[in-house]
Amino acid sequence: MNAFIRAVEQVEAGSPRLKPVALLRELRKAAGHHDAFTQHFLGDHGTASDAPAMDAALSRFLGRALRHRVPRDGKEEGVVLTSDGTTVALSPLLLGIEAGLQSKTAGKVPGLYHLTLARNLGLSFQHAHSSLLSPRLGPNGCWDNSSSPKVFTLSDKPSLATDALINGGMDGLLLGTALSTPSSRPAKLSSFLRGYYCRPLGQGGLDAAPRLISPRRRVNLAELVVPPLLSRQVMKSIMLQRRLKGQTKMEVREKKELKALVRDGVKEFVDAYMDCPAIIPRCAWEAKPYRGTPTPLSLPLSNMYIHHTYTPSSPCLSFQQCSEDMRAMQRFHQDDRGWDDIGYSFVAGSDGYIYEGRGWQWQGAHTKGYNSKGYGVSFIGDYSSSLPSQRAMELVRDRLASCAVGGGRLVSNFSLYGHRQLVDTTCPGDALYSEIKGWEHYRVRE
Repeated sequence: MNAFIRAVEQVEAGSPRLKPVALLRELRKAAGHHDAFTQHFLGDHGTASDAPAMDAALSRFLGRALRHRVPRDGKEEGVVLTSDGTTVALSPLLLGIEAGLQSKTAGKVPGLYHLTLARNLGLSFQHAHSSLLSPRLGPNGCWDNSSSPKVFTLSDKPSLATDALINGGMDGLLLGTALSTPSSRPAKLSSFLRGYYCRPLGQGGLDAAPRLISPRRRVNLAELVVPPLLSRQVMKSIMLQRRLKGQTKMEVREKKELKALVRDGVKEFVDAYMDCPAIIPRCAWEAKPYRGTPTPLSLPLSNMYIHHTYTPSSPCLSFQQCSEDMRAMQRFHQDDRGWDDIGYSFVAGSDGYIYEGRGWQWQGAHTKGYNSKGYGVSFIGDYSSSLPSQRAMELVRDRLASCAVGGGRLVSNFSLYGHRQLVDTTCPGDALYSEIKGWEHYRVRE
């Protein structure tokens, strides 16, 4: 994303009077969005005489960055790695921003849902229904190098709504909504993108951060979107595409079946991208391979165990720092303690993300004697006398736990324990242990 923002800054520097909406029209042209569906809402992208000054190299870079596709080799194109560790497709993001800037009424943006999420979701739901081998949603993937990302390879068979397309769509929807208010419209597109994707967090983490930043996308989307509304927008998008293609009107039975298909797909979307927290995969924090053969868990489990890392002792506030901490813990667990891998199932940073340790499927090494019975979840930092950020605790208490129950990984009446209740240790620290005593699933050990 940083490279893309720098390219946008170059365009802006070459055309100082260029307004963001004119720049976005040019970017839409570079992305190849000449289709009737997009132009139905945003109009034509303009003529050559309207185009900003741009040299050939810059034009080629933008064309490659903006054109989304997934070739047979699974290397997704038209996506970028953001500063918070997530991967975003640029096209739905920019279409949403352009729609917001064109809006005449605050809070009402014609075509916003269609251009950002609904079209891709509708196409993907229908494709998955007609092709039993294709998933409805996802997947995520891995960059070749997180410090200098060039190639993004999907982790599984792609749907027509990959994680990157969904992330870009969510951001486009949120930013387009915000920009429908004239007073919030920026003078420069680059500064607006930088403020959303590149804002550093202070010591308060997300608790003290502005509302409209990328690590908050899932929480913000859940506050804006309700499933019935999204289902209606997906249906409208499908109907509009059929009409623009000149297809015949659907029969009543066919339309009823389509509504059921969309309803099921939207439920899966809500479960995966609104109710569940974003989890940074092992490849993103550059984990070393597991040593030996992992032991599969027998799901659903009955327990969740809360830890603090103690060392590292400070909360991590960025993807870069949290990733470094994850690698340091893995080295300590593998090299000093002789374990097969990092011990924890999941780790909560103060940057707004959960980091995958051993994950949902494999037994960890976190709570001696109880590893096969529950997930070990640790907060990065020493919480002997202070608490993690409220946002970090909410991620674990409300969203990770709910996601585990909804996905059949934890029983609904699971028990939550502090590490010290089961093992002779001060973990998870006096302050954090006192806090979790008030959590819904906390149990006193008999």
